[in-house]
Amino acid sequence: MAQATADKALVTKKARHNLVLGALGVVYGDIGTSPLYTVKQCFDVGSDLTTDGVLGVLSLIAWSLTVVVTLKYVIVIMRADNRGEGGILALTALALRSTSRRGRRHRLILMAGLVGAALFYGDGVITPAISVLSAFEGLKIATPLFDPYVIPLTLAVLVALFFVQRRGTALVGGFFGPVMIVWFTVIGLLGAVEIMEQPRILWALNPLYGLRLLASNPGHGFVLMGAVVLAVTGAEALYADMGHFGIRPIRVAWFDLVFPALILNYFGQGALVLRSPEALDNPFYRLVPSWGLYPMVALASIATVIASQAVISGAFSMTQQAVQLGYLPRLQIRHTSEEERGQIYVPSVNMFLLVAVVALVLGFKSSDNLGTAYGIAVTGTMTLTTLLAFVYMAAVRHWRPWLAVPLFGAFLIVDITFFGSNLLKFEEGGWFPLLVASLVYAVMSTWMRGRQMVVAERRRDAMPLDVFLSTIRPDRPQRVRGTAVFMTGNVEQVPASLLHNLKHNKVLHERVVLMTVLTEDIPHVSDDQRFTIRHLDHGFHSVVVHYGFAEEANIPRALAQLRLMQFRFNLMETSFFVGREKIVAGKHARLARWRRSLFSFMTSNMLNATEFFRIPSNRVVELGGQLEI
Repeated sequence: MAQATADKALVTKKARHNLVLGALGVVYGDIGTSPLYTVKQCFDVGSDLTTDGVLGVLSLIAWSLTVVVTLKYVIVIMRADNRGEGGILALTALALRSTSRRGRRHRLILMAGLVGAALFYGDGVITPAISVLSAFEGLKIATPLFDPYVIPLTLAVLVALFFVQRRGTALVGGFFGPVMIVWFTVIGLLGAVEIMEQPRILWALNPLYGLRLLASNPGHGFVLMGAVVLAVTGAEALYADMGHFGIRPIRVAWFDLVFPALILNYFGQGALVLRSPEALDNPFYRLVPSWGLYPMVALASIATVIASQAVISGAFSMTQQAVQLGYLPRLQIRHTSEEERGQIYVPSVNMFLLVAVVALVLGFKSSDNLGTAYGIAVTGTMTLTTLLAFVYMAAVRHWRPWLAVPLFGAFLIVDITFFGSNLLKFEEGGWFPLLVASLVYAVMSTWMRGRQMVVAERRRDAMPLDVFLSTIRPDRPQRVRGTAVFMTGNVEQVPASLLHNLKHNKVLHERVVLMTVLTEDIPHVSDDQRFTIRHLDHGFHSVVVHYGFAEEANIPRALAQLRLMQFRFNLMETSFFVGREKIVAGKHARLARWRRSLFSFMTSNMLNATEFFRIPSNRVVELGGQLEI
């Protein structure tokens, strides 16, 4: 008995170790590679190289990491979990519980969530570009001969990275954690060596140096905060990836390795700049001994690829959530691993990100220029996360006002300061991530509004199911053998596909099932809550299949589960009827022309229901018509 208990404890400890290792490889790639460019950007905006100036900059970086990442995300925001899942869309679902489905507050919360999600994509196109480009710029420190090859090498790595997405990351996923352990250990040691040469740099741990720097020149301090924020980019990943690794492994990885390593490296760069101001051309690589420069460029390149992979995977996961929640049309989502649920590949999103990232590298040409574009999107998402978390904590979790108001108020002041300072970068490149976010928001909002109008139009013209059932007689319409499953959005109304079938074929199957798929505002639905079944008259049945927003709909699997509930289906005798509608403009169109065109395009090109729901294509009958909006 004692041996079994010990073995179980050993297995549990190993599982926790693997989760911490995985968190290091996925969660901390972005924020872990920020030292490549953050300190240089802070001094490029005109900060003094005096002792007080350097100490002030480092103090702002250190306390930004402490307040924004440690206190806000690691300690507070991660408490706002949707049954273990995190991220802006999961948080939006939580905040929506504080209000009814209709009303101004509901619309504002939903809009905040969609804007935050759109900004995430804007941030997602910057991270791969600036991370990989800054890594290869280390070659120029070794010799100027590499200067012409930095951009081609960057593009080659990025194109290869996006190209291999279709093969999945399961094979290299276990490689990420150990590499990041090496990365954080190395950058921490490099910083520690320089700190021992200049121990006075540790005075920067005093927040007064940062506050004094801001107070001495508020205008310059405001601009400086736009560069300081680069140290905390990637903080959203802690929250977004919470469902994959859990709260504890993310916290352990942060406090035990990531946070100390980042502080040591930032302070080491600051100490180097104090000792040798000429090192400001690239203080990160100047920390490295000449014999270790090429290995460090190689390690940095691998680390930045890992950081980019984390952002790309996050974009795929958010897209899947948005599709399940009805914020985006059905898209092709491929599962690249039979063991890992989260290993997915979204071809359309992958191509969109690739084009945007390549355009960024070719347009901005250096990490310095990209640094001016970085920050607006991520600080916008941070601000909206704070607001949504406050709504959830105050209205749903019922945190006491004396705690919630000052705490989230302080977070909001910091977030708005960062966001406002980054808005100053708009003309220098900040417009690009906002353009990407605007395009994504236009798609999401147009799709939601269009679907609402389609549902309203269907409801207006639909026949109530109970009225239809009252018209059925034993001798009419004629019944044929087998089961007909009609996929519909509302099991209380007669699907248009059923009426079309009855009108043209003049028959009904002996068993008719009206089936709808409903996505809940929780990540996963337990099997005992999966179905809502009603057995009606005349061989009619209604089935509502419930899924969480992190799950994929699979109708054949659902039918197999129904078989265990004594509601049996023989696929060889079952036909699935799916409606396909063509959207046309009505006489009194309520959408702008460009929105109608966009919605019609998305409707025509979205993944068909057969493929999305995994329905066997040889058992499907599609019946279509036109719908005016």
